[in-house]
Amino acid sequence: MDNPTSPDNTPAHPYARLDPQAVLEAVESVGLYCDGRLLALNSYENRVYQVGLEEGPPVVVKFYRPGRWSDEAILEEHAFVSELAEREIPVVPADVIDGRTLHSFGGYRFSVFPRRGGRAPELGDPATLEWIGRFIGRIHAVGALHPFTARPELNQQTFGREPFDWLRTHGFIPPELAATYASVVEQALIGVARCYERAGELPLLRLHGDCHAGNVLWTPDGPHFVDFDDSRMGPAIQDLWMLLSGERQEMVGQMADVLAGYEDFCEFHPRQLYLVEALRTLRLIHYSYWLAMRWIDPAFPAAFPWFNTQRYWQDRILELREQVALMDEPPLWQV
Repeated sequence: MDNPTSPDNTPAHPYARLDPQAVLEAVESVGLYCDGRLLALNSYENRVYQVGLEEGPPVVVKFYRPGRWSDEAILEEHAFVSELAEREIPVVPADVIDGRTLHSFGGYRFSVFPRRGGRAPELGDPATLEWIGRFIGRIHAVGALHPFTARPELNQQTFGREPFDWLRTHGFIPPELAATYASVVEQALIGVARCYERAGELPLLRLHGDCHAGNVLWTPDGPHFVDFDDSRMGPAIQDLWMLLSGERQEMVGQMADVLAGYEDFCEFHPRQLYLVEALRTLRLIHYSYWLAMRWIDPAFPAAFPWFNTQRYWQDRILELREQVALMDEPPLWQV
């Protein structure tokens, strides 16, 4: 959809026309009758709402950010999650309504999901990490069956070089820090390339893509995985390293716990451990790019007021310098 314009003819943000009335009308356009209750849920990339219905429990409705994914890419995500659910892996697939999972109303694409509750997992508990690892192993066993064709690959180019080039050419980096930031990013990307060389050729598979603790909800029955919006092709370690935190020795123990469950269902190539700090570095570069790309959306300045300040870029320079050093250290285990 084309971006709407404001009264002075300047581009408005992508969700300018998505007011509460539009949300309720969109839901009713697929035959679900709302009772007027509407709760905005925590999401920045998309717009996500809990909507009360006249009959049955509330549903969760996701309005996809215009221009981000093609219909084919969204449907690939839906198909992957449905494939996992069919194998009784705890995920939340989109509801099929009139034979479709992707709908359109008022220029916005949206999907309806059942509501699933849960709390953050206790990542300090070895048994919890093993349990999560077991299900990630099952996800990856399915993800390895065939590739995405419409979704991109997570690699040095898409998460490193391209975001950096975009930031350099769009005026977000303060002029007095531009040369320093460029220098440290170039050093970081050289370090990333070395890590990939050490890891060698690795199989790529369909991933969750953003498997941090916020996307793993815990219930008495164990974990379930939500928000596959960032699902893409990549190395398996991408879905594991974000579960790690703390000092190096702590992370060694945490990875051992995760792999104790993971390897029950999926083979793990130890050379991937060379990529832990490389993928962390790429995520840091990509995160600044993501914030800059979304800055026209008023939700972003409100939620991230510290972005694009002098202090922000100074901190990123220090952070990347630390990553350059970390990428030269041995991996979590001797490979």
